[in-house]
Amino acid sequence: MSRKISDSTVYVGVDDLQSELFESQYIIPEGIAYNSYLILDTKVAVLDTVDSIMASQWLEKLSGALGDRTPDYLVVHHMEPDHAGSVKVAMERYPGMTLVASAKAIHMLPQFFEDLDIAGRTLEVKEGDRLELGTHSLQFLAAPMVHWPEVLVSFDESEGALYSADAFGKFGALSRCGFYGRDDEDWTCEGRRYYFNIVGKFGAPVQTLLSKAAKLPIRTIRPLHGPVLEDNLNYYLSLYDTWSRYEPETEGVFIAYASIHGHTAVAAHKLADMLEERGVSKVVVSDICRSDIAENVEDAFRYPKMVLAASSYDGGLFSPMSDFLYRLGMKNYSNRTVAVIENGSWAPSAARVMKESLGKMKNVTVLEPSLTIMSSLKQSDLPALARIADALVK
Repeated sequence: MSRKISDSTVYVGVDDLQSELFESQYIIPEGIAYNSYLILDTKVAVLDTVDSIMASQWLEKLSGALGDRTPDYLVVHHMEPDHAGSVKVAMERYPGMTLVASAKAIHMLPQFFEDLDIAGRTLEVKEGDRLELGTHSLQFLAAPMVHWPEVLVSFDESEGALYSADAFGKFGALSRCGFYGRDDEDWTCEGRRYYFNIVGKFGAPVQTLLSKAAKLPIRTIRPLHGPVLEDNLNYYLSLYDTWSRYEPETEGVFIAYASIHGHTAVAAHKLADMLEERGVSKVVVSDICRSDIAENVEDAFRYPKMVLAASSYDGGLFSPMSDFLYRLGMKNYSNRTVAVIENGSWAPSAARVMKESLGKMKNVTVLEPSLTIMSSLKQSDLPALARIADALVK
């Protein structure tokens, strides 16, 4: 069923509970929502489509919400296939509909739909342009690299609604997580994992979008994934401001370890005990060989300090830690303090490789000295481990 969210705006998005991975890499145990909105005014506008795997369900919902009306416009804020995957079937179903999008999005259309004939059926819009629907008027704002270059967001002043594309999105189907967002850890945990793994590399463009949004009388945010946000919008805006500045959100230390036979894990947990004894309020320990790498990326950005503990392997670094560091670099990890612990039975090499990777990241301070464990943690290693704990507390 569609859901009315105002006198003239209807939610016609769909939940995907069948996919196990989002973008073929992020686990989604609670599913994912593909959000689409319908404005019924003098003119009728559909705002975004859904992933092609859910096209039939979406078209059925859209048809029911339209009744005996037909859409005049299809607004495409973002061309990524999870949102624009049903553009072709929609344009074929409603031949009188005009596609409204940025120049870059229109240019991208043939890349996804080679045989879609859109001649004379597109309306190119840019920053400051408006789409007049009657009492509703959509004002477009360019949001390039949040997180693709063709992205637009739009603002409907009559409802104070910001249609924010991928910004302010969240993992989780609405049938599982609720239609309206709650300003608590329920939203924040998956909103944070979504932000740092999907949008996180592009902090500067997000800051630009936030500065534009600050000038608008926003009363609700309607993203393309996750719940509609209405209450305490400053909570979400503040989080996005912190995240996109690459500033830590929560005081504490994140310890990420990659252990082959368990000895490096012992050192990681011993350090955690030492930090807690020294009064660190939040210490998070993760076995990155067995946990969700996207959650580990999330925690690395959440806290100001991190410890990397890893085994040496093939003259280099144990691959789970190598993969983790690659992901952090790709997502623009910066402005943090990191301590390093390596393990090696005959030729320790992990610390060197970890430091090389961290050295390529912006404003990352690597604490010295690092600790080298020869095969297993021994009593003689504890003073050096304690020095690391002391340095992290400082």
